Amino acid sequence: MSVAKKDYKRITTKSLIEMKSNGEKISMLTAYDYTMAKIVDTAGIDVILVGDSASNVMAGHETTLPITLDQMIYHASSVVRAVERGLVVVDLPFGSYQSDPKEALRSSIRIMKESGAHAVKLEGGKEIKESIKKILHAGIPVMGHLGLTPQSIYKFGTYSVRAKEEEEAEKLIEDAQMLEKVGCFAVVLEKIPADLAKKVAESISIPVIGIGAGGGVDGQVLVIHDMLGMNNEFSPRFLRRYLNLYDEMTKAIGQYAADVKASDFPNEKEQY
Repeated sequence: MSVAKKDYKRITTKSLIEMKSNGEKISMLTAYDYTMAKIVDTAGIDVILVGDSASNVMAGHETTLPITLDQMIYHASSVVRAVERGLVVVDLPFGSYQSDPKEALRSSIRIMKESGAHAVKLEGGKEIKESIKKILHAGIPVMGHLGLTPQSIYKFGTYSVRAKEEEEAEKLIEDAQMLEKVGCFAVVLEKIPADLAKKVAESISIPVIGIGAGGGVDGQVLVIHDMLGMNNEFSPRFLRRYLNLYDEMTKAIGQYAADVKASDFPNEKEQY
């Protein structure tokens, strides 16, 4: 039985749970600045993630580890000012929550107060359970993140698919169920086998958002620079490029430079 799609004027954590219940897929993209966030929100994306991937695509770092809490708040503030409909979720950066639940709460409070965001996202399962509970007890919504967790890249030593072995797959299912039980409103599953991701999505009532986790989950997330083809060096199997902006922008900028050199820009109509 199909359910009519509800027109959400503002996406909330409750909206996402309703969408899962109604069988409506959830769209999620990253944004890190006002202009891009305005476009993403106007296009109708449900969840806008201010990801610690800003460390890679905005600052040029090899990993997500270097980005700081202050920098995440700066990016989040820029995004929040642009968004009218979408739910804005902000990554807690590496080092801001792992060591101490009280520090996790302080970091989350700063993000919520200083940026105006709607929720935070943390990487990990039972090892950060107390941090998640502390944040939730303060009334701050939490999105979980399991599977490939980029902040633990040096522990894993690779960006390859996670949870292919039975033991790790069982732990992932247990962690997802724990995240639901403690009160998370959703969970991201990154780069795990599609069959496992589908099993997780069917085993919990909160939405499961996938990235490289197949189509059997409740929604999808991509990094905006990747899906628009602004980054031509990153080509994982799960990425679909909807544009090739790298080539288009390079061509346009090159043409501008040539027009300036040739005194073609500005012409008589482009001056006062």
